[in-house]
Amino acid sequence: MLNDATCFKQVYIVTGYTDLRSGIDRLAALVKAHLNNQPFEPDTIYLFCGRRTDRIKGLVWEGDGYLLLYKRLEAGKLQWPRSESEVQALTQQQFRWLMEGLAIAPKKSVKPVKQPEYVA
Repeated sequence: MLNDATCFKQVYIVTGYTDLRSGIDRLAALVKAHLNNQPFEPDTIYLFCGRRTDRIKGLVWEGDGYLLLYKRLEAGKLQWPRSESEVQALTQQQFRWLMEGLAIAPKKSVKPVKQPEYVA
């Protein structure tokens, strides 16, 4: 389920370290503290990662209660942004990169260019 986030309208990650022993109430309080609003957004997932980057938790509001998701990778690690403790929105492509173990902000990428005009 977590490898394909097309069912979610919005994907947010809480950067930095999160104590993954935290339950639903603590994770919801973290989202509320960072976003200055209620984390009751339907079709939105909030992702958290601890010091070990081989596991993540996801928090989803389903209208009648929270759904807590937990994923542990058997091999490999996630490239989780650690610089700041904030909530960051991800695009579907960035989410795919994260779940594939890639950085969400590649250092180098091929940039589109304008079509050259050739003189005949």
